[in-house]
Amino acid sequence: MLTLTFLVTTVINLYVKVLLLRIWMQWARCDFYNPFSQFVVKITQPVIGPLRRVIPAIGPLDTASLLLAYVLNVLLFVLVFALQSRMFIFDPVFLYFGLVALVKAAGVLVFWIIIIRSLMSWISQGRNPVDYVLLQLTEPLMAPFRRIIPAMGGIDFSAMAVILILYLLNYLGMDLIPGWTQL
Repeated sequence: MLTLTFLVTTVINLYVKVLLLRIWMQWARCDFYNPFSQFVVKITQPVIGPLRRVIPAIGPLDTASLLLAYVLNVLLFVLVFALQSRMFIFDPVFLYFGLVALVKAAGVLVFWIIIIRSLMSWISQGRNPVDYVLLQLTEPLMAPFRRIIPAMGGIDFSAMAVILILYLLNYLGMDLIPGWTQL
């Protein structure tokens, strides 16, 4: 059962992260014709396309993708509980856990995108199409810190400041919500 739980958790969490990435890319108005953007759209379009006919977007927010990510998080808790207890029960607390897990998944996605962008800045130096999308995604988060914290010795500390804020929010979540780390 542990193998099946791991497989289900991994697949659903990865797809939720791709859905959140799609939402973030639309909000940041990333280049739609970029190969990385095309990958994200093509992997999510079979599910999001029909949902968009029913659930309209609210401004720049892709509500169909957000709703699907939330439903998948709730479904994840239902499935993991069913696999571990061998009983299929829907508890209303799973709705709350799904929301908390969605917020945490968004924070984890921001963390890893900033880490990947920082590492790619050392390697590709802006010539990679993925690098351009990562720049478009992270620049709105890092630019305010860059104005406050200047680059010292050619090192940009704005990524570290954003990651520090993410850690602060994670610890705040652990203080406010018992069991935050398991979600």
